[in-house]
Amino acid sequence: MEGRRMTINKAIIPLFLFLQFSAFCNSVPQLSTNSRFIVDGTKRVKLACVNWVSHLQPMIAEGLEKKPLSHIASKIAETGFNCVRFTWATFMFTRPDYYNLKVSDSLEKYNLTAAKTGIAENNPGILSMRILELHKSVVDELGRNNLMVVLDNHVSRPDWCCGDDDGNGFFGDDNFDPTEWLQGLTAVARAYKGNPAVVGMSMRNELRGKRQNETEWYKYMQEGANTIHKESPDFLVIISGLSYDTNLGFLRTKPLPLNLNNKLVYEAHWYTFGISADRWTAQTNNLCAVVTKMARDNYLFLTTGDNPFPLFLSEFGIDQRGVNEAENRYITCLLAEVAEKDIDWALWTFQGSYMLRQGTVNLEEYFGVMDVNWDGPRNPGYLDRLQAIRQMNQDLKSNHPTYYIIFHPQSGQCLQIGKANNVFLANCKTATRWDQHQDGGPIKLAGSPRCLTVAGDGGAACVSNDCSGNGSKWKFVSSSGLQLGAQNGQGKYLCLEKNNSNSTVIVSKKCLCVGDNLDDLATCAENPLVQWFKLVPVNV
Repeated sequence: MEGRRMTINKAIIPLFLFLQFSAFCNSVPQLSTNSRFIVDGTKRVKLACVNWVSHLQPMIAEGLEKKPLSHIASKIAETGFNCVRFTWATFMFTRPDYYNLKVSDSLEKYNLTAAKTGIAENNPGILSMRILELHKSVVDELGRNNLMVVLDNHVSRPDWCCGDDDGNGFFGDDNFDPTEWLQGLTAVARAYKGNPAVVGMSMRNELRGKRQNETEWYKYMQEGANTIHKESPDFLVIISGLSYDTNLGFLRTKPLPLNLNNKLVYEAHWYTFGISADRWTAQTNNLCAVVTKMARDNYLFLTTGDNPFPLFLSEFGIDQRGVNEAENRYITCLLAEVAEKDIDWALWTFQGSYMLRQGTVNLEEYFGVMDVNWDGPRNPGYLDRLQAIRQMNQDLKSNHPTYYIIFHPQSGQCLQIGKANNVFLANCKTATRWDQHQDGGPIKLAGSPRCLTVAGDGGAACVSNDCSGNGSKWKFVSSSGLQLGAQNGQGKYLCLEKNNSNSTVIVSKKCLCVGDNLDDLATCAENPLVQWFKLVPVNV
């Protein structure tokens, strides 16, 4: 409420004491930062997270009406994630009429009769809990499954996010009083201090709207970060930018003056919202180059330079049914860049449905890992594609030299060499390693005189001892930087390509969507993703 100044009610101190440390059989590491990496002592820890929502109007973690809490937590771990970005709304921790509300009363408030029945069947002990007790119970269960938790302040007033004029966008908006926000950060940091599952707090999701400005961003980000660090100095403090978490570019010229004893992490979001589907399907290479440059300029640059920081890509995702071709091309472009940069990330999202979202009961979430009934993954193949970004490829203090793996982002697999010198795709954990490649030069097997060699049009690529011929001199032939081509015996460039959807064989074929001069065609009806490959540095 505009102008409202909240103070934390002393009556809730006993409740916050209840929300303190509870011991788990398996402890979660205490994390800090070293250069661009998140570490546990001297060992790097890579966050491979998934979002899970608890900030909508009922203030109840989604899915508890469909499956037991223990089942959901175990499914998150089983599907390959090691942490959860778990959301909360400020009012849940600052306003008595929110945090004192019982789960059953919240459900009745919104006439969620079916959800109440489902929770009674799947999680009967939850109905009598208060909202904060439930939030803590979910975090504890995640910890029991050895999952790290990042607590994300998603909104102030519980509701769906986000819009420019929803009152939740920027400091001073109708439902975004800075003082109350700071009190919420204090309450959450205090409530979860010492909880072994919680490794960090994300200060605010997707700052946005007409009021946003850099001056107040610097002011309140400093205040918020210092507030969290004072209450829970062991937590990572995760800071978002402007324009829906897409812009931190202003930090190039004016760093944020903070000293958090190696606890500072920045976050960003990367979606394809606002870009027409026609551009993705007609100008795939060029558009991938454009959006990748935007990501590098606006936030990925923070992982480089003389004073790098960890970058947490805390939201990205697509309709996991795979029916949106533009989104399929966007996510392939993103996976190539994220694999190369080896950054921490959180997929949007885990929930397959919402009890209540924007007035709709039991709304299906097509971006969700789980299906609408929470019986299992909506698209296991999509999760398999994340394997290369899930694994840790780089470490700060590695004793190993840097080699490269060749990643095919459309399939999520990597190049491997067979006994007959053939080239095929396989799990990136067992990928063949290659020496560093200079554009226009050979791609050599690490520790071997052999090189990747082009075949005739449609022929199977291979490795050979001929590293000086044109057939072994590879260059990037489109603006995407993802198509590798070499010349055949007639001087024509052929590109590496995954043979077909049912094969792992790598062949060499005419380069798609580029002209004879190797520049992008203005428009192209073909799909070049089968020819996209990324050399990813590895030193582990």
